[in-house]
Amino acid sequence: MMLAPLATLAFLAALWLLAVIIAEMLGESGAKIAAALNGRSPLATAPRIRPIAGRVSQRSRPRTLRAQPRLRAAA
Repeated sequence: MMLAPLATLAFLAALWLLAVIIAEMLGESGAKIAAALNGRSPLATAPRIRPIAGRVSQRSRPRTLRAQPRLRAAA
């Protein structure tokens, strides 16, 4: 039978499909990966947008309840 050539063809087709998928993934994020390997990751740099400073008033914060220990009789 012609089982070996068909199995080889299926294996090579699967390898080709895997290579195409990996190439597509690297094409989308390859620049980010190269920048991270060179130490220029966007996560390592300071953000370009300044954080907005806000004030929290004392009235808006709920007061913390302090636990008051009580002695209980042993059962």
